[in-house]
Amino acid sequence: MEGEPVNVNEFQELARQALPKIYYDYYSGGAEDEYTLKQNVEAFQGITIRPRILVDVSRIDLSTTVLGYQISVPILIAPSAKHKWAHPEGEVATARAAAVCDTIMILSYRSTCTIEEVASSCNAVRFFQCYVYKRRDISANLLQRAERCGYKAIVLTVDSPRLGRREKDIKNKMVNPQLKNFEGLISTRVSTDDGSNIEAFDANTAFDASLSWKDIGWLRSITNLPVLLKGVLTHEDGG
Repeated sequence: MEGEPVNVNEFQELARQALPKIYYDYYSGGAEDEYTLKQNVEAFQGITIRPRILVDVSRIDLSTTVLGYQISVPILIAPSAKHKWAHPEGEVATARAAAVCDTIMILSYRSTCTIEEVASSCNAVRFFQCYVYKRRDISANLLQRAERCGYKAIVLTVDSPRLGRREKDIKNKMVNPQLKNFEGLISTRVSTDDGSNIEAFDANTAFDASLSWKDIGWLRSITNLPVLLKGVLTHEDGG
């Protein structure tokens, strides 16, 4: 690529060139035939802004609030895992970037930096993303650590009672890094000779496939933080 990147697509191409294929496939890939991933991209491209004419635009203000917290633009950094595969400082670097841009980072439960490391990296508003495990003590431990470290909300992923079958990771025999957030809670070392080590790790940490609305009440009972639901896909569920 000639010159500096000027849009998101060009940054993605730089990532493809810079990262080992196994890591790029993980970041860019989806489950099965990646049909939903393609649909998401196409749906976003289909969003059109309807401009209004003869409106004073000499002063533009994109700032807004989320749960009462002021941010510079209506864009948050979504939870994504394993940032150290892309940069040695991992999620700490992402947190600092979010702070500079005056927006909110949502830290993934599968971060390669700990909840505490990210919290101490800079002064900013942060949320923490999690799942509910069959072993409730794991979820409780993560949530309570996030609350002690000053995270401002819990983001519960609700659209993944079963993880998708990520075929690129299986073909690449992806090996899960040490996930420091789970040290002392479960064994983070998973040995498998059949496909993705990451897939085996998530299966063995036992996401609770019976997760339902009653569990939201349990979650609220163990934290004083607001709980946001991530992954509401059907209109009727949002009522």
